[in-house]
Amino acid sequence: MRRKRQVEDSFDESEKKGSDFSEYLLDRVRQLEERNLKLRDANRKVENEKRSAENQKVRYEREVRKLRSELERLKGPPLLVGTVLDVLEDNRVVIKSSTGPKFVVNASQFIEQELIAGARVALNQQSLAIVGALPPSKDPTVYGMEIIESPNVSYDDIGGLDSQIQELRETVELPLLKPELFQRVGIEPPKGVLLYGPPGTGKTLLAKAVAKHTDSVFIRIVGSELVQKYIGEGARLVRELFEMAREKAPSIIFIDELDAIGAKRLDSATSGDREVQRTLMQLLAEMDGFENRGDVKIIGATNRSDILDPALLRPGRFDRLIDIPLPSYEARVEIVKIHTAGMNLAHEIDADKIAKLTEGASGADIKAIAMEAGMFAIRAERESVTAADFDDAVRKVMGMPKIEAHQLGSMFA
Repeated sequence: MRRKRQVEDSFDESEKKGSDFSEYLLDRVRQLEERNLKLRDANRKVENEKRSAENQKVRYEREVRKLRSELERLKGPPLLVGTVLDVLEDNRVVIKSSTGPKFVVNASQFIEQELIAGARVALNQQSLAIVGALPPSKDPTVYGMEIIESPNVSYDDIGGLDSQIQELRETVELPLLKPELFQRVGIEPPKGVLLYGPPGTGKTLLAKAVAKHTDSVFIRIVGSELVQKYIGEGARLVRELFEMAREKAPSIIFIDELDAIGAKRLDSATSGDREVQRTLMQLLAEMDGFENRGDVKIIGATNRSDILDPALLRPGRFDRLIDIPLPSYEARVEIVKIHTAGMNLAHEIDADKIAKLTEGASGADIKAIAMEAGMFAIRAERESVTAADFDDAVRKVMGMPKIEAHQLGSMFA
């Protein structure tokens, strides 16, 4: 019996040791599997980093090649600028270099643009061979005349000029927006309009409203900008101005202060006057010359229509002459309401009485009165404008004596 129990105990002990060893093996297998997973994750990370490094290496090599090619391009010899005078046979061209002499040179067969007389070309510095065609030169001041951002002025901001606005829109906007109406009637649309009248009546304001309400390219220039020092420079500016307008057509050219170059031509003139006259003659040729102007409309503005040259005023150049007079009583009432609409008033303003006090004033004067009234309120450290402020503003702008209370009455309801 004892022997039997010893055998059973040894068997149980062996069985227990076997189960413990199995559990040990299972734990070891799990540890190895976890370690294997970690090694796989680490391997994937290393592979990803390797691919990222290779991609970065490719980018750096591409950037180095790009920088080297740019460096080689910058190290290349400069090219001369020449002008084509004549095109001969066998791909030979007569050119005039920028230094002055004329040469017969060869032209590269890889030039896509057709070479014609007057074209600008790039020349090799050693052989003077034509290696490329250049665009025609343009004065940067001409491109600076194009209005990129539309002015913040609309027709609703202009008071008392309803009939003038209608004529302006019929002359400038309608031919560009609905040209088929003129084709049905069988007439040519007007080519230009001249706005004339006293200063401060809204001529430039009308042009700003046109620039805002039209989808055409709007080009603004002051007449004095065309007056240049050297002979032919002013005429060249006019020519390039109209070339740009034709390229960007439909377009509108607004010439402010037209009398600066459009004055009557006189026999007794100085050399400076003769240069201004040359500029005027170029302007006349561009407005109604041999070449068709296309969808290019012209708006002129001047305070001195009495001194303009008759050739400038004839139909075909300015088809409509629109008088912008000093505002009437009704117009002054509208202008007062426009300029006081955004003001912080102590009471509702009586625009009729202000209009009566501003007899002979322009729209700019009425705007100045509204501004001065606001300045008087700011000087008194108030946030609203009173009748006394308008009283002081009218006296200051119009040069009137102090207005008595019984004469002024109540400006506000």
